[in-house]
Amino acid sequence: MIRARLLLADDHRIVMEGLKTLLEPEFDLVGMVEDGRALLEAAEKLRPDVIVADISMPLLNGIEAVRQLKKARGDVKVVILTMHSDPAYAAAALDAGASGYVLKHSASSELITAVRTALQGKTYITPLIAGDLVRHYQDPGNQQRDNGSTLTPRQREVLQLLAEGRPIKEIASTLNISSRTVEFHKYQMLEELGIKSTAELVRYAVKNRIVAE
Repeated sequence: MIRARLLLADDHRIVMEGLKTLLEPEFDLVGMVEDGRALLEAAEKLRPDVIVADISMPLLNGIEAVRQLKKARGDVKVVILTMHSDPAYAAAALDAGASGYVLKHSASSELITAVRTALQGKTYITPLIAGDLVRHYQDPGNQQRDNGSTLTPRQREVLQLLAEGRPIKEIASTLNISSRTVEFHKYQMLEELGIKSTAELVRYAVKNRIVAE
């Protein structure tokens, strides 16, 4: 019997080791990575059937990684495993293309089911937040929330790295662009969002869940 190929992404090594013990009896674990950019590279190289990823990761958060993964390869399934019980995070993950949303403290009882559900082409939402998620979608005020949707994918990448406190030169190196281009993206975001400082940009990133608090 051919087992599904699975890739893990979490910036806490001890968490991944625990997940490895949980998942290896059921799936073919092809890799473990600790940041969002490494996730994109590993996904392209290893071609997993399912990815289990955290939201809060350095360099590129899990939600933005899902967006880019689904754009590059629409058939890959992504299950988000996170500590964030706020339904807004779940909504953002699903809107980006995730096939599942599980809270870390219930991983032992739900994660295998979530992965199997994703492999069947269905969506798994932890029952712990399902009701809150429905109410989130029903609230008209949430439909008006920005969620960073006015920004381009590159701008969201730059913004996350700025919010992590990384210097311009490091951001340029990470994204393989020039420092001048990073500065241009920063200026464009300030102009488009009507924001006057980097500190306000960081607050915007947290408010709109481009980075986690």
